[in-house]
Amino acid sequence: MEPAVTASIKTKRPASTRRDLIELAVGYLLIMATIWTPNPTQRVLYWLAFLWIVATTWARREGWTALGLGSKGLLQSLWIAAGALVLSAIAVFIASRNHTLHPLHGPTPVFQHSWAYIIWALMQQFILQSYFLLRLLRLLPGRAAPVIAAAGIFAIAHIPNPILTPVTLIWGILACLLFLHYRNIYALGIAHGIMGLCIAVTVPNSIHHHMRVGLGYLRYRPHPHSFLSFDRSSHSTIAARGTRAYRLKHG
Repeated sequence: MEPAVTASIKTKRPASTRRDLIELAVGYLLIMATIWTPNPTQRVLYWLAFLWIVATTWARREGWTALGLGSKGLLQSLWIAAGALVLSAIAVFIASRNHTLHPLHGPTPVFQHSWAYIIWALMQQFILQSYFLLRLLRLLPGRAAPVIAAAGIFAIAHIPNPILTPVTLIWGILACLLFLHYRNIYALGIAHGIMGLCIAVTVPNSIHHHMRVGLGYLRYRPHPHSFLSFDRSSHSTIAARGTRAYRLKHG
C-alpha cells in the first residue's frame, strides 16, 4: 500500500470514530432528555431527537440493506414474529385464567391502538439496531461488546419501569444478535409490538403504569374510577359493591 493511501486511511479513522461518538452521544442525550422532561418541552425534544436520528442516518448513506430496511432476510426472519405471537397467546391464556387480563389503556379502538404500537416498536428497533448498534460495531471490538452495549443503553432508557427495564435488556440482546444474523428489522419490530401489547394487557397497570418510562412512570396516578386491573381482589371488590348496592335498593 502506498504511503499516501495509508496516511489517508489513518486520517479518516479518527474522524469516523469522532463522528460515531458524537452521533451516539447527541442522539442518546436527546432521547433521555425527552423521557425525563415534562410537556410541552418534551414534545420539542422528541422532534429534535427524531430529526437528529433521521438526518444523521441519511447523511451516512449506508443503504437500505445495511440498515435492515431491505428485503434481505425478511422471509427467513418471519419465524421471530410467529414465535412472539405464540408466546403472547400463551401468556394471554394464563392471564385470563389468573384474572389479570385487562383492556388496553385509553379510549383508542384496539385495532388502531395495536397498529400504532407496532409502528412505534418498529421505530424503536430502528433506533436500537440501525442507529446505535451499527455505530457501536464500528467503535467497539468484536460483536459481544457492541450487542451488550446497545442492549444496555436500550434498557436504561426504560428505567424505572420494573417490567420493561429487564425485559428490554434481554430482548435487546436477542434482537441485536438476530439482526446481525438476518440484517432485517421488520420481523423484530412486529415481534416487539406483539410482546409489548401482551405485557400491556397481561401485567397489572399498577406495576407497569400503562407502559410508561422515565418521568411518566414516576408521575403516574391511576384514575380513581378506573378498574383496568382485573385481578382476583378487583373482582371481589366490584362484586361486593354490587351486592351492597342491590341490598340498599331492594331492601
